[in-house]
Formats: sequence, C-alpha cells, structure tokens
Amino acid sequence: MLTEQALGEFYERHARDVWTYAYRVTGNAADADDIVQEAFLRLFKAERLPLQEEELRRYVFRVAGNLIADRWRQRARDERHTAPAPEPGTPGGRDMDVVRVFSELKPRERALLWLAYVEGDTHSDIASSLRVGRDSVKVLLSRARTRLRDLLKARGVGGGVEK
Repeated sequence: MLTEQALGEFYERHARDVWTYAYRVTGNAADADDIVQEAFLRLFKAERLPLQEEELRRYVFRVAGNLIADRWRQRARDERHTAPAPEPGTPGGRDMDVVRVFSELKPRERALLWLAYVEGDTHSDIASSLRVGRDSVKVLLSRARTRLRDLLKARGVGGGVEK
C-alpha cells in the first residue's frame, strides 16, 4: 500500500500523462478528470502493488484503460435503451485538423494508437491495458493506423500515417 506522500509524489509525476491519455481516448475532459481521479484512488487503495516506478506507471495506465472500457460498455448499454440522437452537422473541408479526425476513430483505435505511439508502450503493455491478446495488438494497431490514414486522406489532412 502506498503512503499518502508517495502517492502524492507519484501523482505529481504521472497524473497529467494519464489525464491526456484518458482525454484523447474519450474525447471528454470531464470523463478524463473522473478516470484519473478513480485510477489514482484505486492505486491508493490497492494492497499489492509493483515496487518499481515504471511498473506502477503501467499499472495506473492499465487501471485507466479498464475504467475507459467500463465507460464504453456502459454507454453502449445506455444507447441500446435510448432513441438515437440526431446526427449533428459535421464540418468538412480541408481545415479539418488531425485532432478532430483522431476523435472520429473508435475509442479502442484511439487507445491503441495513443498507447503505442505517444506513450511508447510495448505490445505486451498494450495488451494488458486493453485486455486483448498480445498477438492481436499488431493486427489491431495496423487496422487503426489504416483507418486513421483513410480518415485523414478523406478529409485532405496531411499525407497519411506511416508505420
């Protein structure tokens, strides 16, 4: 179990990265705030934790990933039980920025790309965070890159995404 001081120091070093990950995947600042708060609370309450800083960092990212997945499942359940909302008009043209296109990806695709290319996680770490098979990560990442590239090309943004 972490002391309050140790958790506070760990929080200061890593909360912004976890928040950024949660925000980029969910696209919602309030959700990101809630996820970071809950992830660090669970970290504080955990009885058995990794001792090394990097393992602890991966642990809190995995907890955040699990919380994001829980929200996806809850929203999917909610959407099945409510009438679909009308589609808002979507802006078009060449002024569409990459962040907006990134937000059009499915949440799992955003999580895969973020963990792999921003956080620099290994396939094993990503598999653990997203609860998918390690061997599937390569295929899922390839599909996510392809979808992002296709969205970017369709909006006339950038030259695409390379491996």
